[in-house]
Amino acid sequence: MGVKNMGKASVLLITVICCWISMAEADYFKYKDPKKPIGVRIKDLMKRMTLEEKIGQMTQIDKKVASNEVINKYFIGSVLSGGGSVPAKQASPKTWVDMVNDYQKGSLSTRLGIPLIYGIDAVHGHNNVYKATIFPHNVGLGVTRDPVLVKKIGAATAREVRATGIQYAFAPCIAVCRDPRWGRCYESYSEDPKIVKLMTEIIPGLQGEIPAGSRKGVPFVGGPDKVAACAKHYLGDGGTHLGTNEGNTIVDAKEFFSIHMPAYYDAVIKGVATIMTSYSSWNGVKMHANRYLVTDFLKNRLKFKGFVISDWQGIDRITTPEHTNYTYSIIAGMNAGIDMFMVPYNYTEFIDGLTYLVKNRFIPMSRVDDAVKRILRVKFSMGLFEKPLADYSMAKYLGSQEHRDLAREAVRKTLVLLKNGKSLKKPLLPLPKKASKILVAGSHADNIGYQCGGWTIEWQGLSGDITDGTTILSAVKKTVDPKTQVVYNENPSDSFVKSNKFDYAIVVVGEHPYAETFGDSKNLTIPEPGPSTINNVCGSVKCVVVVISGRPVVIQPYLKTIDALVAAWLPGSEGQGVTDVLFGDYGFTGKLARTWFKSVDQLPMNVGDAHYDPLYPFGFGLTTKPRKN
Repeated sequence: MGVKNMGKASVLLITVICCWISMAEADYFKYKDPKKPIGVRIKDLMKRMTLEEKIGQMTQIDKKVASNEVINKYFIGSVLSGGGSVPAKQASPKTWVDMVNDYQKGSLSTRLGIPLIYGIDAVHGHNNVYKATIFPHNVGLGVTRDPVLVKKIGAATAREVRATGIQYAFAPCIAVCRDPRWGRCYESYSEDPKIVKLMTEIIPGLQGEIPAGSRKGVPFVGGPDKVAACAKHYLGDGGTHLGTNEGNTIVDAKEFFSIHMPAYYDAVIKGVATIMTSYSSWNGVKMHANRYLVTDFLKNRLKFKGFVISDWQGIDRITTPEHTNYTYSIIAGMNAGIDMFMVPYNYTEFIDGLTYLVKNRFIPMSRVDDAVKRILRVKFSMGLFEKPLADYSMAKYLGSQEHRDLAREAVRKTLVLLKNGKSLKKPLLPLPKKASKILVAGSHADNIGYQCGGWTIEWQGLSGDITDGTTILSAVKKTVDPKTQVVYNENPSDSFVKSNKFDYAIVVVGEHPYAETFGDSKNLTIPEPGPSTINNVCGSVKCVVVVISGRPVVIQPYLKTIDALVAAWLPGSEGQGVTDVLFGDYGFTGKLARTWFKSVDQLPMNVGDAHYDPLYPFGFGLTTKPRKN
């Protein structure tokens, strides 16, 4: 072979090698390489993305309008289940996993294959899902002042959420409820910011313990049995005037920051992945449009590196009436610093509007890039790119006995004993298990739905046998001596009570389930027939009244009639925790994390106020010792 031919061969060989390298490079994307640092992966993916793909990542839609095709067409970054938005009534974990995976396949089939993140309100356990463990609502957990317990609850909730293939929980609510007339007060741990701050320990329960030496504000989700958490609602949702849901918090900066901000400092330090903005306003400025608090303070000063998500149709409510100037709402929300937009139904209007505004330079591309970087950072940190699809291996955790035992322990620790006997020398509790005949009465004694409250199976909650669990009545029957006759009469007449010669009675009454604005109340009374039941029963026999409620309620008018009074809040599915303490297997330990008022005319009234004159003060709670068997 001549030199000339050798030269040609060399050129050909070099060309082949170059083509081979190019092909190899074409198959290798840095963003798909888990060995690369997250910052490198984000940068590599961002430079490949079109505006349409970026805006898709910023869009969260409800499952009712989601499909494989919609997700693929619009590059949707996130899907959610709103309250009661389920694949089927009483759906199994497998049905949930199959649905989430189907949506995920729509994402993976897009040009860049960016996985979606699926979100759900798991606010006291995985509460939308049939047969999940329903833990006590936050109003009860605050009573425990036990961060180790709430961390365990967070971990159990994460496992149950993952059992259904979902990776993102809109929890915890770290509102500081300053007025029990607010319909979301039960979602708040306490009126005291120190207790609420303590309870942010649920975040490492949900997400995993942030590694030592991590940069402040960087999101962390540690493994396949953990979920991305969401601290909400930023900021001041619990301080609105007259306790009005989505209202206006009218306070100066010193009070606003000292009461409502402390828990967010801790949430950011603990690596919370996302933060949700509040519908409410601060001194007339809507939080969804508050650039100072979202961008300047949260992102820049606190160094929060996760993503900020709007509430359900949150930007629509920037205007009054809502959705009257949607273009303005998009601009205001983007300018504030919101990264992901919960636009459950009108997602095409949002996508078209934002696309137009960016292309015509009403919104800078840098703001879009900031949002998308943050969303991708969370997705990369969760390992979603490596394991986008769920399997059925976690299904065993849904409603597991271990989780139910934990919920039962939590119920025991949330109970507050407010009165025990008409004189201190003659306490009624703990109740004797051996008796001739006892009465159980009240609308809430045999009703799992009432026991669980709002945000259970449906957004507003339900009445009746709505999911697996133990009612207080069935727990009483399991606890007492087999020879003790248990008579149940939901609303007995006083003549019935007198004629039956009961040893004692347990009366379980309280609020009916509600959520959000539907729970706003000006009177905070126990609905009938609750008061009638108290009067009919307690006027005729020794009685303990167990109040099931999302907040303190008017109780003073009945106090003289009642022998013993227990605040059980919204205990959830494990009613046996109530009887564990009523009958003395465990002692009462709970201390009020909310002030119990005498009259609604005193409200708002919180510990430390000049006009503080409660029926039961913050921190009050009688104790009992476990009975030796």
